[in-house]
Amino acid sequence: MNRASLRIAIVRLSALGDIVNTAVVLQIIHCNYPNALIDWFVEEAFAPILSGHPLLNEVIPIPLKRIKKQKNLSLLRTTIGSLRSREHYDHIIDAQGLLKSALVTAFLRGPVHGFDHNSAREGIASLFYKTTSAIAYDTNVIKRNVMVITQALNIPYSDTLIDQKSPVFACDESTKNEKSIALVIGASWPSKCYSKKHFATLCNLMSSPCHLIWGNEAEYQNALWIAQHSANAIVAGKMSLPQLVNFIARCGLTIGNDTGPTHIAWAMNRPSITLFGPTNERMMYPTAINIAIKSPSVVDIYHINRNDFSINEIPPEDIAKKALELLC
Repeated sequence: MNRASLRIAIVRLSALGDIVNTAVVLQIIHCNYPNALIDWFVEEAFAPILSGHPLLNEVIPIPLKRIKKQKNLSLLRTTIGSLRSREHYDHIIDAQGLLKSALVTAFLRGPVHGFDHNSAREGIASLFYKTTSAIAYDTNVIKRNVMVITQALNIPYSDTLIDQKSPVFACDESTKNEKSIALVIGASWPSKCYSKKHFATLCNLMSSPCHLIWGNEAEYQNALWIAQHSANAIVAGKMSLPQLVNFIARCGLTIGNDTGPTHIAWAMNRPSITLFGPTNERMMYPTAINIAIKSPSVVDIYHINRNDFSINEIPPEDIAKKALELLC
């Protein structure tokens, strides 16, 4: 096939951390198919983090959550019609492995590749694919994301492809502060969140300013509480996703729960400490500057216990010690 004419569709709708951890594949594709046109189909709330990416031809927002919340059949019909009207793709890759992502691929024109029945998070999704990859579900998520796409495109995989990555998103690092710390205090589940009391203690153990990153009203209120109980804590302003990328890229260290903003630090080749309770290191790609601190609980990745609040058994002193090592 003429590489110059290659058209590729990536379907990874959500969530923020998964999108961040998948986007590294764009530079891998570009190295092997420099003239390919890559489109990315994504839930509309997360589209801004991909918009304007130099290696993407187009970012296509999909309003699935809005359709579901509003039960808007007219919007559903419009969305389906828009998907069906798109040009034929040489490769359509479902990098999510859910029924909802598989349904999006079903309305596009072209051969679809995804995880096989035993590898997909929802096995029924594999019924929508022409070809599949067998990648064990308990494999590191970043490797899984990259491998399903590289296998679809016949790109030989090795960990070096990830180890030698460039920053995943463009940013302005002109005002970088190597001693400032970003603290990501929220997450999608309460049990993934380190307590506000522990975060306040951690801030008090640090000599560097700790900027509290929040994403909703509840997290904002927690940030205010932490700032009231620590002289080193500063409540960050409300940020768009591109602003968040720039902010984390300028900080000397990011510390946070297993959630999207914490993973952005890894994507931007910036130091980070990710705190794990009900999840584990499978959710990140450890490096010399991107480390995990796990609670004592044992995690069954196939049956996550959302009532596991053991993250709060991690002593703030242990985090502070690692933070000082990374800031040196």
